[in-house]
Amino acid sequence: MPGVTQRRSSTPWFNCAKPDSQARLRLFCFPYAGGGAAIYRGWEKYLAPGLEVWPVQPPGRGSRFKEPAFDAMNSLVEAVAIAIEPFLDLPIAFFGHSVGAFASFEMAHLLSEKFGIEVRHLFVSGARGPHLPRNRRDIHDLSEEDFITELKTLNGTPHEVLENPDLMKMISATLRADFAISETYRASLDRPPLNCPITVFGGLEDTLVSKEDLEAWRLHTTNSFELWQLPGDHFFIHSSDTVVLQILSRELTRLIKQN
Repeated sequence: MPGVTQRRSSTPWFNCAKPDSQARLRLFCFPYAGGGAAIYRGWEKYLAPGLEVWPVQPPGRGSRFKEPAFDAMNSLVEAVAIAIEPFLDLPIAFFGHSVGAFASFEMAHLLSEKFGIEVRHLFVSGARGPHLPRNRRDIHDLSEEDFITELKTLNGTPHEVLENPDLMKMISATLRADFAISETYRASLDRPPLNCPITVFGGLEDTLVSKEDLEAWRLHTTNSFELWQLPGDHFFIHSSDTVVLQILSRELTRLIKQN
């Protein structure tokens, strides 16, 4: 793809902490609701040589704080697809946690349909099979008081933030938009499964996503499937990050050797 090097440096969507001119694979990491690229900071230090890690930075957070956040899955993935095109000169893999898992799954389908490119591996974390109906009430349109109460039960937003009205006023719109994406998302059932391997991660103490919910991802690939349940609640990717990174490194090293 001509001119990709110049165009890569101009997008606010992705930022690689350790660019590698000899890279043979790129891993794009999609954040959970309310999160941004910063949650994957430092991952590049623990993953395979020959790999570039590109955390995804959606609008409404971090360096894009002043931009309005997307509140619908199709709008989000269509925007990411435009931004990611210059990066498709190398094989890619996706990692996503919670709503980020759904976004990475939809991106894998979109790249296959739009560019004829198969993602080499899909890693999904802390999310139910995308075809399963929701089993919790929607919270994105609750009153602010009730919204904050629900956020406290999820244990993903620091309590000092939830208890600070000024901070909540700054981030509430982005949080609500992210939850709207998750709560209104419905996976299409009239398309074939992906051809890439799928590795699924879950937390052993996660009350939002059961083992059966995680197993449901098996339906979405014609390739290999692997499930790992690790110590921790819904945000086990922080408490068990060492193990997550070990598994990722092993699988990504295998992919790099195949290229």
